[in-house]
Amino acid sequence: MRIATFQYQGRRHVGRVSSDGQNVTPFDLAPEQARTGALPLIMAGGDLAQAALQGSGTIAISTVRLEAPLPLPRRNIFCVGRNYHAHAKELSASVFKDNNANPESWPIVFTKVPECVVGPHDDVVLPIGVSEQIDYESELAVVIGKGGRNISRAEAMGHVFGYTIVNDVTARDVQMRHQQWDLGKSFDTFCPMGPWIVTADELDGRRTRVRGWVNGELRQDGQTTDLIFDIPTLIETCSRGITLYPGDVIATGTPAGVGMGMTPPRYLKAGDMVRVEIDGLGAIENRFV
Repeated sequence: MRIATFQYQGRRHVGRVSSDGQNVTPFDLAPEQARTGALPLIMAGGDLAQAALQGSGTIAISTVRLEAPLPLPRRNIFCVGRNYHAHAKELSASVFKDNNANPESWPIVFTKVPECVVGPHDDVVLPIGVSEQIDYESELAVVIGKGGRNISRAEAMGHVFGYTIVNDVTARDVQMRHQQWDLGKSFDTFCPMGPWIVTADELDGRRTRVRGWVNGELRQDGQTTDLIFDIPTLIETCSRGITLYPGDVIATGTPAGVGMGMTPPRYLKAGDMVRVEIDGLGAIENRFV
């Protein structure tokens, strides 16, 4: 199932997207429930998604404005750094130069504030005067469906509700200046998300392909089978002593090909378009302004 959050006739709705991606059928949610997007469905374990479709019929996707499926995440987004072998290598002489002795011992985990989330086609605002090194990171994100603490790797996939796409936009100079990464990752609009959530019964995030384009040029192309720390390991790690809740989001890292890893680096500028596509999920595309 694909679950989308969208604006239609001046109101936020949540709906089930057709298999061809052309139509969406709204769920029967009150405005206060729809305020948090797909979260009420996730917290209901999918039962509401099966039983409470509105009887008013389908709506053409072309007539709605897609929003992030979780436009108001309940808390910070968990993010994983340096989680593809080739990406770790391309940054080994830069932001990771003092932290590269044993890159595969433990995942690097940081967060992005929930307020930086925007929709799959919204503009990303360059923080002029604050950073001159804005970079893109195409990523698969895991949406937790069943909460828990100290979740074992063996049981981790049973806690996955589904998957979505994020662009982990990063201010590289701010990231390095402060050493810890939250500020450089959390500027307003720095987490495009969408276009919807695909539930785990339809997509196995452990076996899919992540690609990213800048102005039509393919920059990133990776398989999630090449993750250094796979999805069960990431869930196990993030839940060590920390309770995960339904609706929590874990971004799994980005493949090689980021702007910082090029010689010379190629950072984003006003007018650039960044597209992220994941097999089985769809695509998001955002202009930087």
